[in-house]
Amino acid sequence: MSSHHIVRDEQEPALLIANGDACHPELLGQLLEWSPVVVVLDSSVWRVLDLGIKIDVLLGDFDRELDLDAIRAQQFPLEIIHTPDQDKTDLEKGIEYLIGRGFSAVNIIWATGRRADHSLTNMTNIVRYKEQIRIVMLDDHSRIFPLVGRYEKWYVAGTPLSLIPVGTVSGIKTDGLKYNLHNETLTLGYRTGSSNESAQDGFVRVEAQTGDLLIMECWD
Repeated sequence: MSSHHIVRDEQEPALLIANGDACHPELLGQLLEWSPVVVVLDSSVWRVLDLGIKIDVLLGDFDRELDLDAIRAQQFPLEIIHTPDQDKTDLEKGIEYLIGRGFSAVNIIWATGRRADHSLTNMTNIVRYKEQIRIVMLDDHSRIFPLVGRYEKWYVAGTPLSLIPVGTVSGIKTDGLKYNLHNETLTLGYRTGSSNESAQDGFVRVEAQTGDLLIMECWD
């Protein structure tokens, strides 16, 4: 896997690599090509190094024994960030690091699959940062991001879309979906907007009055 250093602009999305299931090499390559910085969580560093990826930042609580000298020997220059706070996940710490660096957007991979508790936590926790940085979480079957303001995008007819509330979301209005919502409420565990789809070629619009809503573009 070649170096990612094609752009150096904090307006381009950074890439944050967690430790869930690996994505397809083609998706990884596409994201690396446009990422100005690659941040890797300590739990996945050897998996990433085995792929020959040039990383910029290694971040985590380092609760697992790592040979940092050996890692530095393969990755120079390398910024190592020790984040021992046990009240936050390493993924949250990675997002907060990028916010502190002034990045406006981040793509997150390897954050789903494997352990269900990690997947659920990673997907739902991104909503807390929605006003500070644009977050997109990707794997081979989904693209997940929090609703911020009013969402509008052109889709091909039949494109699967799910609206998943984190807690309770009220005043949801949609247009362009097969099953539109008209000022309705969704609550995680009781009523969600899973497995909807775009009704026709054209724009889909989503907005909500209160709460945190995840939009998921999913495919088999």
